[in-house]
Amino acid sequence: QEGMPQTLSSTSMFTPCGFSPHLHTSKDDEQGGLIFQDGNLTSASLDALIQHLIPTTDYYPEKAYIFTFLLSSRLFIEPHELLSRVCHKCIEQQRLDDPVLDKARIRKFGPKILQLLTEWTETFPYDFQEERMIGHLKDMIHRIAPCDEAYWKKMNQLLQTLNQKLATLSHGQEGIVKISAAVSDKLVAFKSKPPSIQREILSVCSDPYTLAQQLTHVELERLSHIGPEEFVQAFVHKDPLDGTKTCFSEQKKTSNLEAYVKWFNRLCYLVATEICMPAKKKQRAQVIEFFIDVARECFNIGNFNSLMAIISGMNMSPVSRLKKTWSKVKTAKFFILEHQMDPTGNFYNYRTALRGAAHRSLTAHSNREKIVIPFFSLLIKDIYFLNEGCANRLPNGHVNFEKFLELAKQVGEFITWKQVECPFEQDPNIIHYLHTAPIFTEDGLYLASYESESPENQTEKDRWKSLR
Repeated sequence: QEGMPQTLSSTSMFTPCGFSPHLHTSKDDEQGGLIFQDGNLTSASLDALIQHLIPTTDYYPEKAYIFTFLLSSRLFIEPHELLSRVCHKCIEQQRLDDPVLDKARIRKFGPKILQLLTEWTETFPYDFQEERMIGHLKDMIHRIAPCDEAYWKKMNQLLQTLNQKLATLSHGQEGIVKISAAVSDKLVAFKSKPPSIQREILSVCSDPYTLAQQLTHVELERLSHIGPEEFVQAFVHKDPLDGTKTCFSEQKKTSNLEAYVKWFNRLCYLVATEICMPAKKKQRAQVIEFFIDVARECFNIGNFNSLMAIISGMNMSPVSRLKKTWSKVKTAKFFILEHQMDPTGNFYNYRTALRGAAHRSLTAHSNREKIVIPFFSLLIKDIYFLNEGCANRLPNGHVNFEKFLELAKQVGEFITWKQVECPFEQDPNIIHYLHTAPIFTEDGLYLASYESESPENQTEKDRWKSLR
């Protein structure tokens, strides 16, 4: 038994609907690799999982399986290598190397392999930035194309859509990179108060509702660039069964995810800067109240990421120490929001609100009601703990598929949310301001804060002295 190759040559084991619950009855199937529990695939050898992905004339994998496996397989095998193995097995199983092709059979198989390749390119377009991936894809279609003219057209459509998608994504990325570069070069270095010609947020947008909508624009725009695989690639370690190389962690492809976290930090600092900048207490209090209203509108929209950034900005100590300013603020609304975002009980209140928004999104009739923008760093933390908390492989070397179903559930929900079209009209002026307005460094914030309300104790006095 030991020497048996770990592949499933017989397709009869698979019911057309995908997962086949009676698979775990015989010992042999465990040898062959797929283990089921209550009708759910729980673990399998990598080979068996690859085999389970491959369509045949009368089998096509479930959508959920395709997403889960393509998402998690990159922890064990690089995408180009996976695609190469899939193509190789298809060629073998459908005898695509034979001098004379069995046309009737291939016409049954063709649409299915095309469907699989289409789903792959649509969900994980970044995988196809690699020449090798496109190579495998074309090779596969070239082999089946002689059996049906329509396959050429299908391939051209597929490649066109893919190129458009990649172009849009990289164009968006360039825009974001340009903005970040501009900002970090000229602006963040304010040590002391900037010149008074500096526009402030209220002169650009004085309506909290409008600002919340524009923040939602920025959030959705940035979310749209994050590929689902970035969540997994952020945690790629060495695969213990593959001692030769790290699973492409050299090129961690997580740049959009990182850019998004940077945006959150920028928004925190922007809020703090806007509050600390005005010379008069009354104006500072006005800015605080304005941001409280913006935060509340973000909450109503379902934009929890901007909401959290605004609250974090207000809770930075250069802002929270401004006691005289805060005494002029109606704080009741702020405490309600803070309570929503209270970290106790592992963010119990926020998670409840998020579930409410997610539920609303499912039954929504308009894009306006579909918006769910999660507090992003908590989402990453959840995925991180899920990843750290369970092994990728079981002691017998099998892939722990149960873990990846859970991972796919979390990432899949996020994918649904990031695809929502922003229903609000865009105001380029406000969006430009959000991305380029000067912000203080932490030291700059303290300086501005001490100038507004002078130090109260020795620690603050010492700090002010050293800053000056």
